[in-house]
Amino acid sequence: MGRAITDFDMIADGDRILCAVSGGKDSYAMHALLVDLARRAPVGFSVIAVNIDQGHPGYPGHLLTDYMAAGGHEFRMISEDTYSIVTEKIPENKTYCSLCSRLRRGILYRIARELGCSKIALGHHRDDAVTTLLLNLIFAGQLKSMPPKLISDAGDNVVIRPLIYCAEAELAAFAAEERFPIIPCDLCGSQDNLQRKAVSRLLAELDARHPGARQNMLAALGNVRPSHLFDTGLWKRLGLEVAREEGGARGEASVDAPAPDVLPVGNLLRNLA
Repeated sequence: MGRAITDFDMIADGDRILCAVSGGKDSYAMHALLVDLARRAPVGFSVIAVNIDQGHPGYPGHLLTDYMAAGGHEFRMISEDTYSIVTEKIPENKTYCSLCSRLRRGILYRIARELGCSKIALGHHRDDAVTTLLLNLIFAGQLKSMPPKLISDAGDNVVIRPLIYCAEAELAAFAAEERFPIIPCDLCGSQDNLQRKAVSRLLAELDARHPGARQNMLAALGNVRPSHLFDTGLWKRLGLEVAREEGGARGEASVDAPAPDVLPVGNLLRNLA
């Protein structure tokens, strides 16, 4: 996480970070790590955890409230009934994720402004990033993933993803060790026909057959060769006229070559050592 923060300048001195906590393993881990980092980092920043109670029937929000209170963490739970909106607007056999996430993101933007937060931290990890990459390739015809850092359309909210280099399996192990009181998603998490779930299973199978496949895909996201892509607008913006060979007779990378190390230890970690 420290490497990602350093690589993309995610945190600055004086930041107040809204840590979006859903009650899942990833956001619990992100919150715990950010709180720990705030105690030791060479820059001063604060963390406030925010959860959105979206009106799911039987939502066990007390688990998260009790956890935050026990740890003495700054915390807000916001009640917004997006559940009724999503279930009304989306047919039962369709996936809820897109609308649900848009509604949730809008609420987070508003709350960040109200709380005076300069950054919003989301708990997406490495596996989310490479799954999104494949989803866009297969279903959208786009070569893109999740940006580690982005600014909202209105320009007044900056979103960061501190866990973007972290493997889901390691976050799951950390969550189990810390015994976080997990709150399951009873809306989109209960749907079995999600394209994201199918692609995740495909990646798990690929990684089982070829260990390191997901890590290599993450490395590829930081090792782009624009001249070997077909985006004519990108060629024009970069002033490219022709691709150059990169060693092989046809400019192809060896499949046996190790993935480039795109995760250098940054100044932040060196200062913490």
